Amino acid sequence: MKQGYDFSHGKRGRITAPESEPRGKTRITIRLDEDLVDHFLKEADASGGAMGYQTLINEALRRHVEGKAPKLEETLRRIVREEVRAAG
Repeated sequence: MKQGYDFSHGKRGRITAPESEPRGKTRITIRLDEDLVDHFLKEADASGGAMGYQTLINEALRRHVEGKAPKLEETLRRIVREEVRAAG
């Protein structure tokens, strides 16, 4: 290691060119509850690397927005029907 370095001709900024953003994607910063992030990280690990946690979060949000996510009331009614059948 040298005693000193000359940075008088140095340039500020990135060392490499920035990565281009995929079309249709927007980079944001968002704060999520830790337990939610942990859930999606576990799901991503369970996929064996086939899907990343961000992709899983994106898909969950898309299902909700498009109305394809299971409705809580429908799910509860189905569970109650199954339990009543099993008990009867």
